[in-house]
Amino acid sequence: MRWRFVLGEVGIGLRRNLTMTAATVITVAVSLTMLGGALLTRAQVDQMKGFWYDKVEVAVFLCGDASAETACPDGAVTDEQRTQIEADLRALPNVEEVFYESQEEAFARFQEQFKNTAILENVTADVLPESFRVKLANPEDYAVVYSAFNGRPGVEQVQDQRALLEKFFKFLNGVQVAALFLAVFMIVAVVLLIANTMQVLAFSRRRETGIMRLVGASNAYIQLPFILEAMLAALLGSVLAVFALALVMYFGIQNWLAGNFQFIAYIGWGTFWSVTLVVVAIGLSLSALASWVTVQRYLRV
Repeated sequence: MRWRFVLGEVGIGLRRNLTMTAATVITVAVSLTMLGGALLTRAQVDQMKGFWYDKVEVAVFLCGDASAETACPDGAVTDEQRTQIEADLRALPNVEEVFYESQEEAFARFQEQFKNTAILENVTADVLPESFRVKLANPEDYAVVYSAFNGRPGVEQVQDQRALLEKFFKFLNGVQVAALFLAVFMIVAVVLLIANTMQVLAFSRRRETGIMRLVGASNAYIQLPFILEAMLAALLGSVLAVFALALVMYFGIQNWLAGNFQFIAYIGWGTFWSVTLVVVAIGLSLSALASWVTVQRYLRV
């Protein structure tokens, strides 16, 4: 196969349809950037789930003087009840650790969480309940603790911190799904644009391809320049997409988010490169497939 001739045909095709090639490159870049962003978002959500679910606890809030009578009809927890609750918690087979938090410790943590806010003016230590913080070997076993201690004398409420995080993760998953749908829509636009470009190229070069067939050129030899043109446009778009994702990764995640929200575990560059390899592979594969199918269907020599 004469590669010089094939590459020459690729150059001719790109020059003849420079505007459509530029449109393809830009569309590919935007589409793959959105796809990569969606994949990075998914990786970040999974990273956060693994980080937080490993740290979540079940909080067993004890009755206090400020507790509602409906939740604590017998009044504040007694020393005997508190001791027995702790012993029963530690006896559960799926419990790894149990920490006791007094009202003073709860108030200190509350002050740290809401410092420099007006809410601190209306909260005192006596309105915050004491509690046991239970670390489970498997956070999914929350129901065991809940069924054993909810409604028990001296217990005001059993709270699963994982349930609080689920709302946040559902929001992130919604953003991820929306980004994926938009990325798929843009990828469909890329495939259609590449197919349309290949049709135009096949029509404008029908004379050359006819001569190639007369001199005995195979279908693969005739179609190869079209496929390479599409893949080259996709490669340029992929490079732009990787560059855009690298900017988001460096300035958005590594610098701004990691600098301002240090309590979150963030994805690293290893995940970034894995995602970009997938994105580039998808871009090149779709462009090659779209061009091959289009030329196979519309190229008649």
